[in-house]
Amino acid sequence: MKYTIDKHEKYMSLTLHEEKLDASIAPNLKAELITFHAEGVRNIILDLNEVKYTDSSGLSALLVGNRIVQEDGGVFVLSCLSEHTSKLIKISQLDSVLNIVETVEEAIDAIFIKEIENGLKGEGNNE
Repeated sequence: MKYTIDKHEKYMSLTLHEEKLDASIAPNLKAELITFHAEGVRNIILDLNEVKYTDSSGLSALLVGNRIVQEDGGVFVLSCLSEHTSKLIKISQLDSVLNIVETVEEAIDAIFIKEIENGLKGEGNNE
C-alpha cells in the first residue's frame, strides 16, 4: 500500500496513493489506522483524492478507522472522494455515519471545530 503521512499537533493526514481501495489494500489500511490510533493520534484525515474505485472491503476499512477514532472522542474525516466512492457510501447509507468533506482544508477545519468544542466542554466541567 502506497501512502504519505503529514503529522500535525492536532491531527494526522494520510493520503492514499492507490487507484483502488479494495480487498488487496483494505487490510493494510485498517492495520495502519489502528497503529496510528495506538500511537496516540486522535484525529485522522484520510485523503482519497487518488482513489477511483472502492469496494465493500474498502468501506469496512473506513468504518474501522471511523470507529476507533470516535471511541476516543476524535474525528475521522474523509476528503476528496471520487464519484464512485461517494455513490457507494450513499448507496450503503454510510453518508450519515462517516464525516465526509470536499477538500483537505475543510477536513482540517472540521477537526479544529471539534477540538474547540471539546475544549469548551472541558472548561464547562471545571466549574
